[in-house]
Amino acid sequence: MAKEKKGVRLDHISKIYEDPKTKKPFYAVKDVNLDMKPGEFVTLLGPSGCGKTTILRMIAGFESPDEGEIYIGGEAVNDLTPNKRDTAMVFQSYALLPHINVFDNVAYGLKLRKFPKDVIREKVLNILKLVEMDGMEARMTNQLSGGQQQRVALARALVLEPGVLLFDEPLSNLDAKLRVTMRTEIRKIQQKVGITAVYVTHDQSEAMAISDNIIIMSRGHMEQMGSPREVYYKPASKFVADFIGEANFIPVKLEKKHDGKADIDVFGAKLTVLDYSKAEEGGDATLVIRPEAVKLADTGQIGGEVSLSTFMGAYQYYRLLVGGQEVQITDYNPVNRKIYEVGEKAFLDFDPSGVYIL
Repeated sequence: MAKEKKGVRLDHISKIYEDPKTKKPFYAVKDVNLDMKPGEFVTLLGPSGCGKTTILRMIAGFESPDEGEIYIGGEAVNDLTPNKRDTAMVFQSYALLPHINVFDNVAYGLKLRKFPKDVIREKVLNILKLVEMDGMEARMTNQLSGGQQQRVALARALVLEPGVLLFDEPLSNLDAKLRVTMRTEIRKIQQKVGITAVYVTHDQSEAMAISDNIIIMSRGHMEQMGSPREVYYKPASKFVADFIGEANFIPVKLEKKHDGKADIDVFGAKLTVLDYSKAEEGGDATLVIRPEAVKLADTGQIGGEVSLSTFMGAYQYYRLLVGGQEVQITDYNPVNRKIYEVGEKAFLDFDPSGVYIL
């Protein structure tokens, strides 16, 4: 669909705003570097106010960077207006025109560009078929479900055949089940078309499901960029580990490093784990344990008391009080396993390769 796959490069991009209360300038985005390959799906992920939407708007041309340069397909675009940047955006609100039908909503951008009527019809019908909305051309947008409106918004952006497609939290207005369906559809269509995509969300499961690479943002800074597996299993900081999925953070003593591993003391037990830590031998560190990486057992080195036991269908959710700290445990497919009840004694059972230190 896209005439040319275009990469996106941000070269030391910063955006400065004035605080409305103090009237002092502050960095909404500071010194962000990004080199995005053509055809790649990259998600900007982070809490509200972290700068992710500001970055997207600067790529689109709705905001101008105060420092640095933006390149699309190798071309510097800081001075180009949004309509000159070979990008298209899918908005959170869909921004559909309520007084015209589905066909005319999708055709709107093509009409502005003065395409011939027969070309417009062919392009619109083809793109509606791609997003599985063919046969609904005459419907008014207020007669559509939320998911159908999202498909129309996606079709309207794709029909322009942009080099880069931008998404501003496009699924946040949908219910939870429909969000899962639509994120799968967006990823499928993006891969089929082969278009470069930049996606903004605060939903970590959404980012994990659709992205080639995820950029974790915090207070205007890039905390980490990597594949979903990299940011989940090798977080660069406690912030990343806490923001992507659930995690237990347990203070430990790092006793010795050897062969890419580390010997640690945790709750008085001696363990060997994979070493991603910058901490020095003999110093304090933080052990990160994902809830799904640990189970409860009748025996072991680290014991405690069950403080919470909740059946969640696909898994049993526990909290074990150990040394004054609660450890979260997600025991998947518990149908044929022992269920520990509140007040029972139990031990933590985990594979040392499934945990890591920061």
